[in-house]
Amino acid sequence: MTLQPLRRATFGVLGAVAMTAFGALSVAAQAPAPAAPANGGASMLDAIKARGTLVCGTNTGLAGFAQPDSQGVWRGFDVDYCRAVAAAILGDPNKVRFVPTTAQSRFTALQSGEVDMLARNTTWTLSRDTSLGLDFIGVNFYDGQGFMVKTSTGVRTAKELEGATICVQPGTTTEQNLTDWARANNIRFTPVVIERLEEVVGAYASGRCDAFTTDVSGLAATRASQPNPSEHTILPDVISKEPLGPLVRHGDQRFADLVRWVHYALVGAEEMGITQANVTQMAANDTRPDVQRMLGKNGGLGQMLGLPNDWAVNVIKATGNYGEIFARHLQPIGIQRGPNALWTTPGGLQYAMPFR
Repeated sequence: MTLQPLRRATFGVLGAVAMTAFGALSVAAQAPAPAAPANGGASMLDAIKARGTLVCGTNTGLAGFAQPDSQGVWRGFDVDYCRAVAAAILGDPNKVRFVPTTAQSRFTALQSGEVDMLARNTTWTLSRDTSLGLDFIGVNFYDGQGFMVKTSTGVRTAKELEGATICVQPGTTTEQNLTDWARANNIRFTPVVIERLEEVVGAYASGRCDAFTTDVSGLAATRASQPNPSEHTILPDVISKEPLGPLVRHGDQRFADLVRWVHYALVGAEEMGITQANVTQMAANDTRPDVQRMLGKNGGLGQMLGLPNDWAVNVIKATGNYGEIFARHLQPIGIQRGPNALWTTPGGLQYAMPFR
C-alpha cells in the first residue's frame, strides 16, 4: 500500500532540511567536553562515596526502560543498571538520584557533571565514542531501528511508506538512519521532528504522523503503553544496528572499569546460575572457582576496582542477574531476548568477560 500522494514531499528538499539538522548536531558534537571528572579531577568513585548518592541520567519516561511508577519510584531496565552501580559502590541500590534527560540534553548533562553516568538507551557509535569526551562501558542491549504504524493503514513493510509523514526525535541516530534509509531506497517522506518522547508519541497517536520510527525496543514500549496496543503494528523491517549501553565521562578509567564490571557481573551471574534469591547461599557454599572469585570469596578482585570484595553480592541482591532484570521489565511489554540472550543460546550475544 502506498500512502496518499497529497502527503508526499520531495526527498531532496526534506533531505536538505534534515541534513542541516545533522550538520548542527555534528558541530555540537565537536564542542570541547571535559576529559576528566567534573569534580575538579578527583576520582568519581571517591566523589560518589563522599556524596553518598549516585546521580544517574536516564530517559524522561520510556516503558520498560525508565519510568516513574504511580508512587514516583523510578523503574526499568536502565534504572536497574543505575541501582546496580549504586549497590556496588554504596551497598544500597536506593542511593540513586535520577535525572531525566532528553535525546538532545543527555550528553551535555554527562559532560557538564550534572550526572555521574548515563543509562538511557543510547547507541554506541564511532563519533560519540571519540568526539564527546565520553566512554561507553559495553553493550547491555542489542537493538535495531524500526517503524510502527496504525494497523488500520494496512501497511505491511517500511517500503510502503512512500509519501508518509514520519515522526522522529532530533539528536538521535534514528534521525540520520531514517534519512540514509530513505535515500538508499528512493522513498520520499515528510519528517515530523519533535524532541520530547511523550510529545512525539502524542503526535503519532493523534494522527499527525503516519509512522513513528525509533529503536524496536522503544516501539515495543510505546505500543504497550497505548490504550489499545493491537491498533498499532511494528513493521518487520529493521534498518540499522543499535548497540545500546551506559556511558561515563572520559578520563576516569577506574570509574569506567567499575561500571563496566557491574554489567559483566549481571551477565556473569546469569551464566553461573546466580540469582537474587540464591546469591547469599551461592557465596557461602558454591565451590566453583569463577563463582568464588566473582562473589569475593577469593582473588581480591573487588580491591582492583576500589570496592569491597563482595561488591557483586550486593549488586545481585539488589537487582538480580541480567536475565532477571530483562524478565522483570522488558518481557512484560513484549520484548523477547533475541540477541540479548546469553551466548550459550542460539543467536545470543551476551556474555561476561572472565572474572579472574
